[in-house]
Amino acid sequence: MSTPEPNEDRPQPHVVRRFLQAFVSADSYGFVLLLIIASYVLSVTVASDWGASAVVFIQIGTVWFALRTAQARRPVRRAAFVLMVVAGLTAIASLSEPEGTRRFLFALGSVLYFVAPFSIIRHLIGRRGVDQETMLGAISAYLLFGMFFAFFYMEISVVNDGAFFAGQATTNMQQVLFFSFTTLTTTGYGNLVPAANPGQTLAVSEMILGQLFLITAMGKIVTEWRPKRWSVDPPG
Repeated sequence: MSTPEPNEDRPQPHVVRRFLQAFVSADSYGFVLLLIIASYVLSVTVASDWGASAVVFIQIGTVWFALRTAQARRPVRRAAFVLMVVAGLTAIASLSEPEGTRRFLFALGSVLYFVAPFSIIRHLIGRRGVDQETMLGAISAYLLFGMFFAFFYMEISVVNDGAFFAGQATTNMQQVLFFSFTTLTTTGYGNLVPAANPGQTLAVSEMILGQLFLITAMGKIVTEWRPKRWSVDPPG
C-alpha cells in the first residue's frame, strides 16, 4: 500500500502558527494591523472628548510600531517622535479645552497617519520575495492611507464649522471613515458627497491612490504569494 504524497501547496501547521503569532509580536506588521483596527473601532464608537484623546494615543502607538517594524530612517523617526509628543500633549490638553484643541487633534492625526505608510512601502520594496510580513505590511499601509484621508476630511469639517458633505449640517467620524474607505476602494455609494473643494480634490486623489496601490502593491503580492514559503523567506 503506497503512502499518499503530502500536499505541498497546503501551508504547514507551523506556518499557520507563525502567521497567528505575527498579530501579537511587537516587531510584526500583524500587531500594527491590530492597532489600526483598534483605532478605527474606537473612532466610530466613542464620541466623547476622552474618546478622541484615546484615539490619538492609539495613533501614536500605531505609528511608533509601524516605523519600528518598517525600520524607518532616523530623520523620519525623529520627526515622527516630535509629532507624537505634540499629539500626546494636545490630546491631554483637549480633556480640559476640547473646543480649542479639537482642530489640532485631527490635523495631527492625519499627519501621523501620513508618515507611516510610506515608510512601510519603502521597507516592503526592499524585502526578498513575498511572505506573511509583506502581506500584512501592505494591508496595514493601505488601511493607513484610508485613515489619513478620513482624519484630513474631519479636519476640513472642523475648519468649516462642521460642513463637509453636501446636505449635511454636521460631520462626524463615522461618516468620514465610511466615506474615506468607500472612496479608497472606489465603491462610491454616493450617499455622502463632498460639498466643495478642497474635499472634492482630496476625494479624487484618494480614488487614484487606492487604485494605484491595488494595481501595483497588492497585484505583486497576489502574483508572487507562496504561503508554503512563508516560514523560510528571510526579510530583505
